[in-house]
This record gives sequence, structure tokens and C-alpha cells, in this order.
Amino acid sequence: MKAAIVLGTRPEIIKMSPLVRECAKRGAPYYILHTGQHYSHEMDRVFFDDLSLPEANYHLDVGSGTHGAQTAKILAGAEGVLMKDRPDIVLVQGDTNTVMAAALAASKLGIRIGHVEAGLRSHDRTMPEETNRVVADHISDQLYAPTEEARKNLAKEGIERGVYVTGNTIVDAVLENRKLAESRSRALENLGLKPREYVLATAHRQENVDSRERLANIIAALDAVGRETGLSVIFPAHPRTQARLQEFGLRPKVASVVQPFGFLDFLRMEAGARLLLTDSGGVQEEGCVLGVPCVTMRENTERPETVDVGANVLAGTDPERVMVAAWSMLNRRGGWKNPFGDGKAAARILDSAERGEGRFDNK
Repeated sequence: MKAAIVLGTRPEIIKMSPLVRECAKRGAPYYILHTGQHYSHEMDRVFFDDLSLPEANYHLDVGSGTHGAQTAKILAGAEGVLMKDRPDIVLVQGDTNTVMAAALAASKLGIRIGHVEAGLRSHDRTMPEETNRVVADHISDQLYAPTEEARKNLAKEGIERGVYVTGNTIVDAVLENRKLAESRSRALENLGLKPREYVLATAHRQENVDSRERLANIIAALDAVGRETGLSVIFPAHPRTQARLQEFGLRPKVASVVQPFGFLDFLRMEAGARLLLTDSGGVQEEGCVLGVPCVTMRENTERPETVDVGANVLAGTDPERVMVAAWSMLNRRGGWKNPFGDGKAAARILDSAERGEGRFDNK
């Protein structure tokens, strides 16, 4: 079985890295198709370096653009690669434009599609990510649900065949790299920080950072948390967020805006944080795995398991709500059961890809 592993953003690079390693371990033929959806060195090349991944075999360099323009470039580019170098299965992960476009290209060409992290639902169709994940699920042949909750979401939409509960590859990635991060990263030392004496914050969701009101609320919330707790608030700002901060004339008074971290630095920063403030689904998962409490600056989450086990609370972007949630989570430290698996998701996914039935087999 020859696999095309498609990725294009920081979360995809991280979550697909265990699959790349598992393919190499098994001697299974594969190639990496990188769409270039994240186009800065900080959001791209550094993650390949940190994770010791081989160079992508194909790179589309699509860069930024509107959803329609970016999706169209990925669709056309992926189609060209898949026609030239036809795999037995295309593996995509998550909910980005890369996922939807690459899956659609494979579907049109009659190539089997495996969707890693299938079945996640925020039930909020105003989020472009929700559209992407729903479309990808409904055209995929094999669906690798990370949890039983995700499997149930698929069943509610009539998708039951070709579904495999595998765990989440983020657990594989965190367990594989945490010790490496502790030994190689100097992020805390470079910032003059000590473990448990700072809050780590991220914000990148379109609905948050493209709205001046919501982004202003987030900045006010970060400042409030830093001022009232006395903890340093470190805010590695996504390039999109940095651009909006400048465009809207917003500048934190207490929180410290820093450049994005590489994977190992970010993993060490997460592991040492007293609290995480985020709108990222991946950070919710990583905090849950690492035993670090999280406050999510959204009204919903496609990772409800993190809330159910007590690792995460939803607070929206209102500064007062965020502050109340931060106080409620500040002194928690682990103690919950990790709902995302045992770190062997990549092996289960490849086992299913190689031997499992597909949703559209014999139809």
C-alpha cells in the first residue's frame, strides 16, 4: 500500500509526524505532499526540523488568500500531484482547507481517502473548520475517529462503515517528543521563566482574530489574567494575529507578545505553564495530555472530552468570564484521565489503512 500523506499547517505537521515515522518503521511506501497553507518559516520549516521529518516530496506553495482562492489552489495542485504519482490511499488530518481540498481531489480521482481525526464536531457552521471537517468525513472511505464521542458523531450522520476508533496521534507526538523538548529547548531560560510561574496564551481562529471587538476582548482578558494573578502571560502570536493586532492598533499592556515557537519549544512551554488560554483545538488536546489546565476562549469546542474530564472550560472572549474561568482552573494540575488514547494511534491507523474495509468498498 502506497500512501500520500497530505499536510499544510502546523497542527497537521505535528499530528501526521507519527504516521510518517510509522511508515518508515514498517518500510511502507509513502510520500509527503505539503500544500504550503502555512507559509512562514516559524509556522512550517521549524516544525519539520524539530520533528526530524524528511523533506516533502511535493510542495504546492499555495500561501495565503481567501478561503475560495486557497482551496482552489490546493484542489488543483493536489489533483496534479495525485494524477502524476497515484497512491493507494490519501491520508489527511483535521479540518483545514488543505484537508477538504485534498480529500475532494482524491475523491474525484477515485482514490481511497483516510481521514485522521474524523468525527469532531463543534456544531457551529459559522466556523469554516466545521464545514471542512464535515465535507472531508462525508467523502472519506476510512474514518479514524480519535474517541468514542467522535464515532458517535459520525453515526448520527449515518456514517458507520469504515469507521475506526484509533486514539489521537497528538498523544503519539507528545509522548514521542516531550523528553526531547525538555533536553533541547531553552525557551523558558531565554524568557527568564520558571515552571508554573507563567500563563501561555494563543489565539488564531478567524472568528476571533478577524474581529476587532473579539480580539480586543482577548487582549483585555490576557492583560487581566496577568494583572490579577501576578503571573507572566506569554502570547506567541500567530502571523495572522500579529497582522490583525497591527491593523486594529491593539497592544497588550501586561501580556508579552512573542514570536511563534517551534514545536519543541512550544511543547516545553505548554508542559511548564500554570494555565493555558487558547482558542486552539490542538492546544486543548495537548494541555489535556500534559496535565495542564486550559481555558478556551470560544463558546464551543470540537474537543468536548477535554471539558468532560475537567481539563478545560469554555469561557468565550468576554474578559470577566475569562478571568473567572482562569481563577477556577489556576490550581488544577492533572488528575484527569487522558481521553485521547495510549500513544499508539499511528499504528492503528496504518493497520486499518492496510487491512480494514472502506466505507465505499463493494458499492
